[in-house]
Amino acid sequence: MSSRASDTKLRQLFREQGQSPWLDNLKRGYLVSGELARMVECGIRGITSNPTIFQKAISASGDYDKQFDALTRRHESVEDAYWDLVIDDIEHALQVLRAVYDESGGGDGFVSIELAPGLALDTEGSIASARDLHRRIAQPNLSVKIPATAQGVPAIRQMISEGRSINITLLFSLERYADVIEAYLSGLEAYDGDLAPVHSVASFFVSRVDTEVDRRLNAIGTPDALALRGKAAVAQAKLAYQLFLEQFSGARWERLTKRGARVQRPLWASTSTKNPNYPDTLYVDDLIGPDTINTMPESTIEAFEDHGRIARTIDEGVDDSRAVMASLAAVGVDMVDVGRVLEDEGVASFAKSFDELIETLREKGDRLAGTA
Repeated sequence: MSSRASDTKLRQLFREQGQSPWLDNLKRGYLVSGELARMVECGIRGITSNPTIFQKAISASGDYDKQFDALTRRHESVEDAYWDLVIDDIEHALQVLRAVYDESGGGDGFVSIELAPGLALDTEGSIASARDLHRRIAQPNLSVKIPATAQGVPAIRQMISEGRSINITLLFSLERYADVIEAYLSGLEAYDGDLAPVHSVASFFVSRVDTEVDRRLNAIGTPDALALRGKAAVAQAKLAYQLFLEQFSGARWERLTKRGARVQRPLWASTSTKNPNYPDTLYVDDLIGPDTINTMPESTIEAFEDHGRIARTIDEGVDDSRAVMASLAAVGVDMVDVGRVLEDEGVASFAKSFDELIETLREKGDRLAGTA
């Protein structure tokens, strides 16, 4: 990044285009070293985390060992100790981001914590856990992540109806996005309090769409199919933005804005390119526009600062995006099924990371106790 925070492209992205750059990572080293605070000075305006991020953070360093040892010596279960470790990181990150939250009038400065992956298909369990996290971490800039599964959507609506800020995660299809928007709008309508503090984002996992669609296009193998590789994710995201514009306008939305409601911003997640043949800033450069968020890992931030382009692109080529989706259908790619497969894989991947982390912590606990 530039040595002068005012010169960073992250700051320009927000100032000139109205897109908020968030960091897609959180680890204790960032907090104790002051690195997170420096990132915020350079333009980071929020943080997303998930079970895979914490699995890497806790397993790959000794930064958590002292606290973990103390927790287990108090006879806490390994899983309870895990939540204490994570919540400690989240609370410190919330403090770092609080200035952003305050100066933006509650528009940014959020830190997200995800429910246990095993609750992804459990509506009532998700509701109870999200309530518990909001009560346990009683900060206005906390956002609890609930997956956009069929079982997660009613939990999202319930949490919004209670005035709680929610990050909807694992979104892969336009059809499910429509369900998520409806859950947000109807949840706001059901809440009888001030709507201004209620914040929500809808997180599209972008690069994974291209990974799955490209796999199917390669299997089809025709010239028409192969010509569509690398186009599905950006096209679908641009159409998602059009749906966002349509739904957050009109009489229904105007009634909510009179009560202080904020739009539910689209958030572009999984924005590091998985295919080395694609530009490393593909999912940043082509998805820039107002009232959006891009949450990026460090490597993507560095690439964007080095050679990213700052220009409004989110509503460029919308007709071309519709043509891409029609062409995908014509060659035999079912985008609804793509979304279903990616959702299942996403839920399974987070569950695997969580299970691996708990096992790692059990082994670490044995070593620290001298019984391994």
